[in-house]
Amino acid sequence: MERNHTMMQFFEWHVPADGRHWQRLKERAAELKAAGIDAVWIPPATKAFSPEDNGYSVYDLYDLGEFEQKGAVRTKYGTKQQLQEAIAACREHEIAVYADLVMNHKAGADEKEKFKVIEVEGDNRQEEISDPHTIEGWTRFHFPGRGDRYSAFKWNYTHFNGTDFDAKRDETGVYRIIGENKQWNENVDDQFGNFDYLMFANIDYNNPAVREEMISWGRWLIQETGVDGFRLDAIKHIDHTFIRDFCQAVKEEAPEHFYIVGEFWNSITEECTAFLEATEHQLSLFDVPLHYRLKEAADAGREFDLRTVFDGSLVMERPQHAVTIVDNHDTQPGEALESWVGDWFKQIAYSLILLRRDGYPVVFYGDYYGIEGPEPIEGKKIAIDPLLYARYHRAYGDQDDYFDDSNLIGWVRRGVPEFERSGCAVVVCNADEGAKRMFVGEERSGEVWVDLTNTREERIVIGEDGFADFPVNGGSVSVWALPEFDLEPEAEDGDDAGVDQMNEEQTD
Repeated sequence: MERNHTMMQFFEWHVPADGRHWQRLKERAAELKAAGIDAVWIPPATKAFSPEDNGYSVYDLYDLGEFEQKGAVRTKYGTKQQLQEAIAACREHEIAVYADLVMNHKAGADEKEKFKVIEVEGDNRQEEISDPHTIEGWTRFHFPGRGDRYSAFKWNYTHFNGTDFDAKRDETGVYRIIGENKQWNENVDDQFGNFDYLMFANIDYNNPAVREEMISWGRWLIQETGVDGFRLDAIKHIDHTFIRDFCQAVKEEAPEHFYIVGEFWNSITEECTAFLEATEHQLSLFDVPLHYRLKEAADAGREFDLRTVFDGSLVMERPQHAVTIVDNHDTQPGEALESWVGDWFKQIAYSLILLRRDGYPVVFYGDYYGIEGPEPIEGKKIAIDPLLYARYHRAYGDQDDYFDDSNLIGWVRRGVPEFERSGCAVVVCNADEGAKRMFVGEERSGEVWVDLTNTREERIVIGEDGFADFPVNGGSVSVWALPEFDLEPEAEDGDDAGVDQMNEEQTD
């Protein structure tokens, strides 16, 4: 039996643009592994249109910080050599690395071109609001700093189906490019009538040459970096048949356990499951519906019915394909999808994704280490570390839910023989202090359990019938389990070695 797996999104929107982020990953690899993290999702490593860009305004997919292009050799995060060193450090500590792939658009073109377009309504891309006319668009990419190294493919307007700027008139809009077999792709999200177009020069996946080049690049990236998986950006804007074909193609030449998760940002569970089926379950998806449930719970406080927190979540419908999150770089304050889960609820939210049986949970760098930028937010490492410890050492075995009170819920993980001292009882409260009576097993009679979050100081003795009353503070979570070493029910002063040892391991 394997230990529980946990991913970290190893960046937030405002990490310094100092070219040292790959170095930070290298330096923290041992720390992450000790905390219970065994996979990291790294930001886009490809060259963007400036050294300050987070990587989502992608310019050259084959430049990982190797060529003098767009103002620097390095990307925001560092050079190719530093990236490779960071990946090697992660591999040394048995941490998988998932690369962030931006395949919807390209930015920062090298030259303008003239071509015909029809302008469409921004809120309804199916509605044409102009006659065909010629514009000058930034659509030619020939990569003068790289040349033909790795790929001789050069991009021009025939490889895109839309753009947003007419340099001839200095005007912005949503312009659909006219040409043979040119139209919005139909296998995309239907928001705004058709959500193929998102930003910059929109890649045309109706073009066979484009599909071939992008699959070739995906294979190259695996060979060049040795990453263990991909995170696919903005896939509701990309032809789902291409996503299916891309995943199938790269997996054919990737290691056996190559992992792919997609950002299909849609809060409607049925649409998420439909996408999984359309792509033949070739990838997993972030549990966007659950994220919004967590935000709703944080905003509503005691008025939220905790028994319903997982209603409509992907982890309830497709647990094997659900990657659970609390927040990410897009939902953090001030960003495109801002929907920040309130600080008071953060530890509770992480207990709901880290300590349950289903889902592949992600810890957000911004929650763990903090957010920088104009309005900094302090990190919550002290609050999250005990949950990571509990996930790695205790949260195993069958799960019994006690979702019988709107403000006070709990669950028990019964433990497994393979992991000594495993098993735990979790209690969550969004109102006043309380306790939940739960069954952990008659075989545990007489065991002394402590709160791994260090919120409650008492010790709980499991009754002869296998039950105990597990308390929790108001607006809090407690995780009850065996400490590292057996304790007496009523310890004398200085008799807390087991708890001290456990706390040291959590903070080392």
